[in-house]
Amino acid sequence: MHTAFYGIIFAFLLASIGAMVYSYLRQKQVSRKLIYLLFFPVALSVVSFFAGRRLYRQIELIPAAYVISMAIYLVITRRICMYDITDTAIDSLVQTGNTGLISMDFRLNYLGSNGTAKAVFPELRALTVDRPMDREPLMRETALRWLSDFRRDEANDQAHYQRDDRIYLVRVGYLYDGKRKRGYQLSIIDDTADQQYINLLNNFNSELQNEVSEKTAHIVEMHDKLVLGMATMVESRDNSTGGHIRRTSEDVRLLTAAIRAEGSFELSDEFCKRLIKAAPMHDLGKIAVDDAVLRKPGRFTPEEFEKMKSHAAEGARIVRDILSGVEDEDFRRLAENVAHYHHERWDGSGYPEGLKGEQIPLEARIMAVADVYDALVSKRVYKDSMSFEQADAIILEGMGRHFDARLEGAYLRARPGLEAYYSGLNAAA
Repeated sequence: MHTAFYGIIFAFLLASIGAMVYSYLRQKQVSRKLIYLLFFPVALSVVSFFAGRRLYRQIELIPAAYVISMAIYLVITRRICMYDITDTAIDSLVQTGNTGLISMDFRLNYLGSNGTAKAVFPELRALTVDRPMDREPLMRETALRWLSDFRRDEANDQAHYQRDDRIYLVRVGYLYDGKRKRGYQLSIIDDTADQQYINLLNNFNSELQNEVSEKTAHIVEMHDKLVLGMATMVESRDNSTGGHIRRTSEDVRLLTAAIRAEGSFELSDEFCKRLIKAAPMHDLGKIAVDDAVLRKPGRFTPEEFEKMKSHAAEGARIVRDILSGVEDEDFRRLAENVAHYHHERWDGSGYPEGLKGEQIPLEARIMAVADVYDALVSKRVYKDSMSFEQADAIILEGMGRHFDARLEGAYLRARPGLEAYYSGLNAAA
């Protein structure tokens, strides 16, 4: 019977080793750690049986081996709970439905996946449980990248994955064992129908937005032409300023370009575009000035000058009214400032409010330089045009008194362009 007992022990040992070797070589869904842990109590039991009988006949090692083996089996049982994808899914998700599930521990070792996940990612079948997921290239490009985003910021817990003609929504979260976090879990649902609907809405909205943008652009263009037409109409009443609005718009364009290049002020692209667009509106208030005053060829009397000065405040009111429905509130405010304050002076001696220094909006300060420069170098009914040298001397003398001295550098930079522009106009005339 002793011989038979020994045979049973060796047969058990061989069968156990054979099963473990087979699982190690052929079964990828079996954890290698569990195989190692299972081998230890088997080997310990056999060794303690023979070692105890041969070396220590007065001491029984089998009970100690039994206790150690039970402890190891408890560890094995605890690990097995993590590999049961159905149980962990219940703890991790309230509703699974047709949800694919992929689990991994905090070291990003693969713990398992359900059939739905394997249908989406057939590459999961080649993964070995308890081995790193980065051994599979597709997992590195997808699952591990999503996990990396999630670990940096847990708000990044969703991603979309497209395969063939299907679109899947992937949610990243923690793998729970009861209330304890044991790793990470990816849940995968087919989101194709929703994404197709969203794309349909986006395409519709995009087409609608393009159509609205085209209509809006057309309305804005008509509005701009209307405003420019009004400015031209006002200018036609004043026989001393023909072409003034067109020339001052070009002057403003040259000045703003020089200001940006010179760096005395930080002007955005939008500010420059708005100011160039608003420049023709600066004298709209003249529509309210009596013809007898507006078309007078000589100097104004004090009473006439007071009437002429009213065009600034009146222009601001008109601009405010005609631009009241414009969505670009910044443009409306800028255009109103240009009309209202382009006759203010840096030293406070201007009109209509007597603003001083930086109380005057920047757009009005720039407009003032353009307005005065054009008045100097252009021919009027009551005067001939000045030479560029004379106009230049007056502009430079006015820096710090009439104009903001910080605009001097930009004016000097723009001066060659201004002179070339007016020279071209004179040659064409």
